[in-house]
Amino acid sequence: MGSMFSRIASLFGGRSGSASPRNRQRADYLGDFTGVARAEYAPKPNGRPDPGEIVWTWVSYEDDPKQGKDRPVLLIGHDSRSTSLLGLALTSKDHHAGARVTGGVTETRDGRHWFDLGSGAWDPQGRPSEIRLDRVLRIDPAAVRREGASIDRARFDAVIAALKQAKGWR
Repeated sequence: MGSMFSRIASLFGGRSGSASPRNRQRADYLGDFTGVARAEYAPKPNGRPDPGEIVWTWVSYEDDPKQGKDRPVLLIGHDSRSTSLLGLALTSKDHHAGARVTGGVTETRDGRHWFDLGSGAWDPQGRPSEIRLDRVLRIDPAAVRREGASIDRARFDAVIAALKQAKGWR
């Protein structure tokens, strides 16, 4: 009966059940972006997701794209081959233990690359965030749950410089 109520509620725009990120409607996994992205900074206070903004959306796990979690993502541009936005996932977890730092980019033992973004309005607890640089996500604009905050141009440019360093982009 509970699942029938959920289906009926969803038809009328209502929500029922847990608001847990793992129980939310999951976006289809579009696959990670491959190639060289052209970064663009264009945040606008218009209620739509734009490059330069940190938004909340579903991010699939690499090892099992059918699973994932709702998390903050910095939008860095558009995929020229589709209508997808491109983004980098944020975390409040520190990745410096046992890692090598070169030019502001932290490389962990498992080959992942991170950049210290600092704290901002996207995290209500004010925790410092790191951005994962080695995985560029393709995001369906309709799957963005909410805008978290825009970042300033200087921070955006620092992230893009670190991304280019980590990916070997020119």
